[in-house]
Amino acid sequence: MKLIHAADIHLGSPLSAALFLEKRTERQNELIFTFNRMIEYAKQNGVDAVLLSGDVFDSNTPFKKHKEFFYSAIKNSPEITFFYLRGNHDTGACYTEDIENLITFDESFKSFDFKGVTISGCEITDANALSFYSSIDLKKEDTNIVMLHGALSSSVGKDKIVLSKLYDRNIDYLALGHIHSFETGSLDLRGVYAYSGCLEPRGFDECGSKGFVLLDIQNGKIQSEFVPFSKRTIHEITVDISGTSDSYSAFKRVRESVLCPVKDLVRVILEGEVSFDASFLERDLKDFLNMDFYLSSVKNKTTTKINLDDFKDSLSLKGEFVRSVSENNALSENEKNKIISLGLKALMGEEV
Repeated sequence: MKLIHAADIHLGSPLSAALFLEKRTERQNELIFTFNRMIEYAKQNGVDAVLLSGDVFDSNTPFKKHKEFFYSAIKNSPEITFFYLRGNHDTGACYTEDIENLITFDESFKSFDFKGVTISGCEITDANALSFYSSIDLKKEDTNIVMLHGALSSSVGKDKIVLSKLYDRNIDYLALGHIHSFETGSLDLRGVYAYSGCLEPRGFDECGSKGFVLLDIQNGKIQSEFVPFSKRTIHEITVDISGTSDSYSAFKRVRESVLCPVKDLVRVILEGEVSFDASFLERDLKDFLNMDFYLSSVKNKTTTKINLDDFKDSLSLKGEFVRSVSENNALSENEKNKIISLGLKALMGEEV
């Protein structure tokens, strides 16, 4: 038997403000299309059920078109059973239809026998954040999957999951939602936990592969595999542009370092010392990169290269600072250069 564990679809998300308006609308549609592609993947690969561990929608009151699409997709996939547990974003009126192949959860811990596998879940609230742990009663001889939504924590609370309270509860696979990157680890000697991550990145803070987890259950044993599935990936690349002479030569350095697919989104972090005016570097490089990639973001963390000779005879605070440090015989030449460099950058308003 095969199952898909997915979460954090966030249908209807407004997405990152860094996305241009036309890109934002396109990306919102791609959230929908990727969800539909996942269902088609399930049909073509003999998947029996899809476990949705929260935040299918981005809002408690999702747009009508997103609800209609979601429920229509389920209705038109009768060969697949969908288990839907709400998260912190879709806690409101998101369960609106009674569909034969859709199983939902609430604030009580519920278990369902699905083709010989026990699939359980509970929506964590302020009221049950502590009590639901004691209601978990799973049989040792069963194959047990538990669905929850929240961040791993050392304390109980809404949207929090304390792994230690799930030890020795006969859980084979803990299907989690809330964290937007794939993450897995041991739960105890018997089971594992996993965050599937989101299907599509929604902003430049969601770098790396996005997708779902494919579970293959044979003879009561669960094998899991992360399946990269997003239409686009966000790459974060740090580039040292020391020694470049202008924004175009900096772009050439960056372009040689950015080797990801043109359909993807790129965030570039600029580092190093430059001797030219870098005040427009973020804008210029972003424009250059947008000619080659779907969308880009540039963060300028470079510093200005200091020429000490420009300040030694200067009748200014900077000049006085350089002379006072240079004439301090208690410092080594290396110490003087370091102090002068940091001091001038501070006087120029740069981070040191």
